Amino acid sequence: MTLRLIPYLVMNGNAKEAIEFYEKALDAQVLFIQSFGEMPENPEYPLPAEAKDRISHATLKVGETELMFSDTFPGQPHQSGSQVTICISTNDAEKSRKMYEALQQDGQVIMPLQETFFSPAYGNVTDKFGINFQIFTEGQQ
Repeated sequence: MTLRLIPYLVMNGNAKEAIEFYEKALDAQVLFIQSFGEMPENPEYPLPAEAKDRISHATLKVGETELMFSDTFPGQPHQSGSQVTICISTNDAEKSRKMYEALQQDGQVIMPLQETFFSPAYGNVTDKFGINFQIFTEGQQ
């Protein structure tokens, strides 16, 4: 089993600019970048034109660690100071479920732990201390 904690920066439409900045400032390497427009379309949630170029997910390698990014979806609230979350990444879905259930106690569920197109078990929760965690299970569905 692998387990990593990764800082995740949620930007307000300027993730692409931030990624370019950190590439230079931190000598970072882009490992992955995808815009909302490059994601599979969901007919239940049509993508507004202004969202197509926003970053849905990116990963930079900085030295021996990673830094992840995304933009908010247009209309989602964004507050400076709360844009940093912790992504818990593991390849064990059962471990993901246990951590998710533990972190949600006296906290708030942002997104229930569920299968997505990018993860067999992904969820988002704010713990009782106000810290936001993304639980990401690596691997194919």
